[in-house]
Amino acid sequence: MRPPLTAPSEDSDIPAFWQSLGLPGLIDVHTHFMPENVLRKVRAYFDRFAEAGLSWSARYRSDESDRLGLLRSFGVRRFTALLYPHRPGMAEWLNGWGAEFAARTPDALRTATFYAEPSAARYVKEALASGTRVFKAHVQVGGYDPRDPLLEPVWGMLAEAGVPVVVHCGSGPEPGGHTGPEIFSQVLTRHPRLVPIIAHMGMPEYEEFLALAERFPGAYLDTTMTFTEFTDKVRPWPSSLTPRLADLGDRILLGTDFPNIPYAYAEQLAALVRLDLGDDWLRAVCHDNAARLFAVPPPSGEGA
Repeated sequence: MRPPLTAPSEDSDIPAFWQSLGLPGLIDVHTHFMPENVLRKVRAYFDRFAEAGLSWSARYRSDESDRLGLLRSFGVRRFTALLYPHRPGMAEWLNGWGAEFAARTPDALRTATFYAEPSAARYVKEALASGTRVFKAHVQVGGYDPRDPLLEPVWGMLAEAGVPVVVHCGSGPEPGGHTGPEIFSQVLTRHPRLVPIIAHMGMPEYEEFLALAERFPGAYLDTTMTFTEFTDKVRPWPSSLTPRLADLGDRILLGTDFPNIPYAYAEQLAALVRLDLGDDWLRAVCHDNAARLFAVPPPSGEGA
């Protein structure tokens, strides 16, 4: 008999959480592994960033091997290494690092990225041909327009291949020149077969991005930082929208932003439990939806 479901209050409780759901573990579609010099700059940004008096200093600051060990101790079976450039000429280098990371980290979904630049179509085509499983597009950090003609062949290739792309196109934590639901909806209108995973549930334009996912059946949303006590102090989730999460239960994916979060990993899971949408919904969001999307085999087939 399974133990009763309880929300994890600390990281050591996480295995008991997914075991009580009858899951083989968790799949996290929004985690960050990147070259150490890049990660230091990302941490420095969050160390300086504060909103409403809240510190966003990253909690998990150990070296890469320790961070991998933590995810595995939590029971995370698959995870991403989301990378993103902030200037031209950076994405291809990051993709090379991502390929090397995936080669030595078999439980990581091979991740790549792109920028609005003339070489984007070439290196995205190469990344797809070499086995990339997921891409990251960070519209706010990159500062590019996702409708840029240089990206038309990129979106087209991703749509044709059916390879998901985690897209940070909401206006949180700070708006960018090309963030917001209206702009990215134009990309999806041109490429309706695209499989975007909208990061952070589209924070703070939650309702608009929910509507986008309802309109485009290939669109997913990830839970990253949403519903947590930290985020609810600055970008609160409207409780009136929660019933719509049940209707989209097959297209919501667990994401956390590990390691760049200012609270324990367990808080993201506890926040999902607090939504009170039932065990079936939790099983789908924490594992089964992503397992289906990324064709992750059951535990007996791991390593096959």
